[in-house]
Amino acid sequence: MRGKHLSRSVSELSRVSDSTVFVLYGATGDLARRMVLPAFFRLAQADLLPLDWRLIGNGRGALSHQEFQARVYDALTEFGPQPHDGPWEQFRSRLRFAGGGFSADHPGSLLEILAEAKRELGGRPQQVHYFAVPPTAFETLTRGLGRHGLAAQSRVVYEKPFGTSMDSFRALDRVVHEVLDESQVFRIDHFLGKEATQDLYAVRFGNGLFSGVWDREHVAMVQVDVPEVLDVAERAAFYDGTGAVLDMLVTHLFQVVAEVAMEPPASFDAEDLAAAREEVIGAFRPLQPADVVLGQFAGYRDIESVAEDSPTETFVAARLWVDTARWCGVPFLLRTGKQMAASRQQVQLVFRQPAAPVPELPASGNVLTFDLAGEGELDLSLVVKEPGPTLTLSTARTSLPLRTVPGAHPLPPYVRLIHDVLLGDRSLFTRPDGLEHVWEVAAAVLADKPEPVTYPKGSWGPAEADRLAAPIGWLLNSPDQTPSR
Repeated sequence: MRGKHLSRSVSELSRVSDSTVFVLYGATGDLARRMVLPAFFRLAQADLLPLDWRLIGNGRGALSHQEFQARVYDALTEFGPQPHDGPWEQFRSRLRFAGGGFSADHPGSLLEILAEAKRELGGRPQQVHYFAVPPTAFETLTRGLGRHGLAAQSRVVYEKPFGTSMDSFRALDRVVHEVLDESQVFRIDHFLGKEATQDLYAVRFGNGLFSGVWDREHVAMVQVDVPEVLDVAERAAFYDGTGAVLDMLVTHLFQVVAEVAMEPPASFDAEDLAAAREEVIGAFRPLQPADVVLGQFAGYRDIESVAEDSPTETFVAARLWVDTARWCGVPFLLRTGKQMAASRQQVQLVFRQPAAPVPELPASGNVLTFDLAGEGELDLSLVVKEPGPTLTLSTARTSLPLRTVPGAHPLPPYVRLIHDVLLGDRSLFTRPDGLEHVWEVAAAVLADKPEPVTYPKGSWGPAEADRLAAPIGWLLNSPDQTPSR
């Protein structure tokens, strides 16, 4: 259970006792190379994999086991952890490849390779099927699991986005529940696996300093800001059919808002946390065009695989309202985009200025920041007296890198989430009720997207987005408001 799980160090985390066959669909794709395979190797390094296991990569190509092992070696060399840090040889010996794709009508060589892996492991090993493929392939793969008798007793991991519209979500959800029980389904959102994201509720509910002021009476604004300096060139074809709204807003950012805005759960156990998260998502007010600004960085249409007249947005800023008694009237400002001035992943609670017997208080002087990037960090800015002979108020900051917490052994999000799949812990995975409402919240914007405004590379996006954050403004736009790194 997550309540117990949260408090353990890596050395104390549960090692999965059951032997396991892990089938990775899209095993030669970009997501598998960058995220999934490195995470699996990291679990091997931390001795958190089952006592015995096999990883079967699946794809359309016809690779030998040895060729696939070489590709995994190259992926680790490029993205880490480095294979020479070990235990590479032991890891390599458990990698297999099943080519020819997989569907209900054409299973390729997967059934044969899977049967061989089961014989090697003996007994009835646990099965995990990980769909590291575009969402258009989810239905085909899911039906394939059902047709070929692979669904029973399996856990199935779906990458985001789970559907690309309300209609596609509902259609996919029907297919999934025709084949699988909800308890078998793990819809991954790696933002929920970030250390600092989990601290959004650990800090709030564990400290009287914050639990009593986590509401509309004390918080003026919440900003969830995820700008990126990255381009889209390596995944331009995918991105041009998706855009920032689908790629980030209705997936990651809405889920992060739910972590901030949820009511106290009955416990930190999986079902109670998920219930609190999904309940508050149901209180999100549907976005209106006036609350959204879309942008496209200059030169986007010149990228190979992008249409010359592409209307795809590479930037989105939104003002979201949460219609609960706790948050009524407090704007939640969400922003993300490519080719921006800096890369950050931050949640910032801007506290209201108190009534004080001084003429002026520093603007945005009291801000609690959760830095979601990397191993995570908490930053707190406070109004203090500027040291010196006069009573001059200023702003001071203090930072707590989470890696410095006693006993800390932070795990990257994919490592943590894959380990949770192996344990069967669904605390940090999304549920269909919350996802359905997410599509309702975004429906009007997706149905009639505003025209994206062109913005310069290396900027903070279109100036039109500034009005959403008035009167305080986007904190990251001011260098003096950016927490020290």
